[in-house]
Amino acid sequence: MQKKKVVLTFPYKLINEPITYHLIKDYDLEVNIIRARISPREEGRLMMEISGKEEPLRKGMDYLKELGVEVQSLAQDIRWLDEKCTDCTICIPICPTEAMALDRNEMTVTFDQDKCIGCGLCVPACPYKAVEILF
Repeated sequence: MQKKKVVLTFPYKLINEPITYHLIKDYDLEVNIIRARISPREEGRLMMEISGKEEPLRKGMDYLKELGVEVQSLAQDIRWLDEKCTDCTICIPICPTEAMALDRNEMTVTFDQDKCIGCGLCVPACPYKAVEILF
């Protein structure tokens, strides 16, 4: 099973299309919506993690592109800048997946990239700008 984190940008004419339904039903993919901003008569933006077997995943990505959906990979998503971090722990209670945690032995903030879903809640919370989101 493969996983891809992507940002989908689609024109307003596709907002009423059941895009995620087709990814799930027609291509047997698992879809985890991380963040969405979809408004009538505006461009839509959807950040999601898509999981599935290699061939259906490739076909699902092709389906999106044929529809006119811009697909951008979220290869690095969140970057934690250890040198700027003061271990203030403001980010820890905000993180929904516990990717940001406190090492109680060292009393320092740690970051686990594998747990991070790229929600971005930590970015505005950090007063020292030690966290960046990369699109």
